Amino acid sequence: MRILLIEDDKKITAALNRGLKSEGYAVDNAADGITGQELAEINNYDLIILDIMLPKQDGWQTCAKLRGNKILTPILMLTALDDVSDKIKGLDQGADDYLAKPFHFGELLARMRALLRRGK
Repeated sequence: MRILLIEDDKKITAALNRGLKSEGYAVDNAADGITGQELAEINNYDLIILDIMLPKQDGWQTCAKLRGNKILTPILMLTALDDVSDKIKGLDQGADDYLAKPFHFGELLARMRALLRRGK
């Protein structure tokens, strides 16, 4: 399974890369929304993990543009923004799931498995 992680926090990126790779996932990384959008549009991913507060283009814009360009890859927003209004906005922009930071890695994996099952 190939995952695109769009996250600008280097510590979170490193931790997620380690954890996801130990679970058998191949992970590509982007540190800003524009690069993430470009990677998602030229590569086939099974899942996209998307932060909201990103440089160059935020996660809401990135998600909306991907959906507007008919990229149907499941998107899990992983962000520090945890207000209900933020969750609603993320889901309305086209995200398939929304998980607030801090999070438990086991919950992230369970949500990923659920999204990946839908894609089969």
